Amino acid sequence: MSLHSSTLPSSPNQDAATSPIILAQNLGKTYRSGKLEVAALRSVSFDVNPGEFVAIVGPSGSGKSTLFYILGGLTSATTGSVLIDGTDFAKLTDAERTRMRRAKIGFVFQRFNLLPTLSAMGNIEIAHDIANLGAATKHPLDKPLLDHLTDMLGIKGRLDHRPNELSGGEQQRVAIARALINRPAIVLADEPTGNLDTKNSDAVLAMLRKSSRELNQTVLMITHNPEAAQIADRILHMRDGEITHIENGNR
Repeated sequence: MSLHSSTLPSSPNQDAATSPIILAQNLGKTYRSGKLEVAALRSVSFDVNPGEFVAIVGPSGSGKSTLFYILGGLTSATTGSVLIDGTDFAKLTDAERTRMRRAKIGFVFQRFNLLPTLSAMGNIEIAHDIANLGAATKHPLDKPLLDHLTDMLGIKGRLDHRPNELSGGEQQRVAIARALINRPAIVLADEPTGNLDTKNSDAVLAMLRKSSRELNQTVLMITHNPEAAQIADRILHMRDGEITHIENGNR
């Protein structure tokens, strides 16, 4: 069973003039292992509107992570298409896809992916520097936003520390600041609370919710935790590579 965008509950930010910022159409992904074919995704279709917070939940092996990597332009679908702000990822060259990611998408990973030789501040700054690579117009680091993010995330006093000097919760909050520092239109978060205790999980979820509401950023969060998903506007449930049903979150 695959559900198409017309069957989704209305986005809280949707109106007649709104075009989806993410549009997935009939996505399929098949992996080959020798003569064996394994379908990780089966005709997945949905859309996400600007400023919306959508959670995708499901057990291990349901296709969540495969979908995450396709939406982020980190791998290609076997069938179907993904449009990001109206642009089809499949029609871009590798270089164009890289520029699209830099300009439009911030990533938050479960394992943080911080560079161990850099301080927390250095890890945030390098995201800004990378975003400026090849850009026609260079943008200075947004210091007011940096102050706001580090204050809200409770890491302002930890910016001189390297990742191995930070707790897991602090590392994840640095990773969120890194993802948000360039004001991306879309934030893709893959199990952002998977390695955190309840207190730090709540702080991370609150910050993602705030980025959606106050910065009008579109947040798409992959999680196996139904309770964490309830913070979203809508929840897409996956199993065996398909979207099985959709519900509204607590908003």
